[in-house]
Amino acid sequence: MARTSKYSIQSTPTRRRDEWRAGLYIRLSKEDGDKPESESVSSQKALLEKFVSENPSLNFYDFYIDDGWSGTDFERPAFGRMIGDVTGGKINCVIVKDLSRFGRNYVEAGKYLETVFPLFGVRFIAVNDAIDSVSAPQSMNNVLVPFKNIINDEYCRDISVKVRTSLDIRRKQGKFIGSFAAYGYRKDENDKNKLVIDECAAATVRMIFAKFLSGYSVIGIARLLNGKGIPNPSAYRKAQNSARVGDGLWCDSTVRRILVNEVYIGNLVQKKNETISYKIHVSRPVGKEKRIRVENTHEAIVSREDFYKVGELLKRDTRTSPHADRLSLFSGFLKCADCGRAMQKRTVTQPNKIYDYYVCSTYKKFHGGFCTKHTLRADDLEEAVLSFLNKYISLAVDFDRLETATRKAEAAGVRLKSFEKELKQKQREVEKTRTVLLDLYPDYKSGILNKEQYFSLKDRYENLLSQAESAVKQAEKNLDDCKNGRRAGSEFIENFKKHRGLESLSREIICELIENINVREGGVLEIKLKFSDSLLAAEKFFGGVIKSDKDGATA
Repeated sequence: MARTSKYSIQSTPTRRRDEWRAGLYIRLSKEDGDKPESESVSSQKALLEKFVSENPSLNFYDFYIDDGWSGTDFERPAFGRMIGDVTGGKINCVIVKDLSRFGRNYVEAGKYLETVFPLFGVRFIAVNDAIDSVSAPQSMNNVLVPFKNIINDEYCRDISVKVRTSLDIRRKQGKFIGSFAAYGYRKDENDKNKLVIDECAAATVRMIFAKFLSGYSVIGIARLLNGKGIPNPSAYRKAQNSARVGDGLWCDSTVRRILVNEVYIGNLVQKKNETISYKIHVSRPVGKEKRIRVENTHEAIVSREDFYKVGELLKRDTRTSPHADRLSLFSGFLKCADCGRAMQKRTVTQPNKIYDYYVCSTYKKFHGGFCTKHTLRADDLEEAVLSFLNKYISLAVDFDRLETATRKAEAAGVRLKSFEKELKQKQREVEKTRTVLLDLYPDYKSGILNKEQYFSLKDRYENLLSQAESAVKQAEKNLDDCKNGRRAGSEFIENFKKHRGLESLSREIICELIENINVREGGVLEIKLKFSDSLLAAEKFFGGVIKSDKDGATA
């Protein structure tokens, strides 16, 4: 069976010498940027025109110029037009300055030189390489042509490696190398690799973070921005460049990208995408672990504290009804203690009043088949949580007062001596336990201990040694904190005491102080605070002066 070709082949009679209709192909790209003027479009044009004028058998038909196109890619506009004229019978001769101008992909170049052009009876001439498929057919039929194509291909590969390496070095230096600055920033006029704040757009970024922390949903923020007529990032950039602007509307994905972008806390995370290879100009995403991240490269627009709060909130299940812009106060924090699913908020309308309540989503979905109601009124929940937080705020204030008194004691060296004494005691316990462990094996070998006794005692004292070593590390930390003015539990104290006199709840306060709230049947709450480890350390540090629940409490 005859083999078909994707090219339409026309019958081509033997040509006379004056029938060569020549297409002059010229290519220049950034990969040739380090070459002198000899590679420029104008110089190639002059060389090819001179060559045609000196050969009467060649009749000029047209120029085909690809300026700024890589030789590894044969999907070039002028090259495509030239091949169209070849298959259409408009030209039957292709002339280039040298093989590298034709292309730098040796597989594709070989396909055209060895298959396509002979198929259509096209004469190929590379002036500087002394290649002519008609007047000197031996120049095409020797090993030098594919070898030169391989060299040209290798040149591109080498350039690609060098460029990638150079870009990575600049990224690791904290230099911005993107085409466009992130929304809220612009490139410094004196240093294009540095970002500076664009105050007009930065105000919108700050509003997005503030609204999200105050309880707006992502889609609610998009609606708010569109209602205010604020153009989205792409429309804003086009307007800055006096380009035509489209509808300029915000969508939820654009808002979400801003909320998770570290650029707004002064960090650069670059190399998020990379081309597959120098021959395949298609980008693919780079894994987070391989991206290049440099901190504090430019001025931040939002605080790190707010950025990480937003990050935590985005991980929670925070759904809203289709037309609601704001999230409920406890959205993403409230779960059923038995099935672990989120509690759903419902509204009940009665003749004299309207009230909200929460119910287990599993119960609601399966009509009680797998879980119970766990019903809880919203106002009761708010009152209980507010009372609970105020209890621990008062505790933080008390700890703060104790800390002040402790500092005075430490001024006299009392606390420091206490920690030094504690450390020495723990170190002695470690040494004593190690000695016992070392003595066990000789006792076993001498028959004082049998095998069962030996391994039982060995496991026991190894556990005691591990506990003693941990106690030494904690004692060392306490002593170091004391010497350097640091306090155990300071994270809990600082984050809670600033809310002294709390009268009402906000979503931002819940996000800052509460890890999660579990609801048991009968309206019993299990509230887990953030900074619970810091709270435990504070209690231990201050000698248990004030007793409190450690992992949360029942409200």
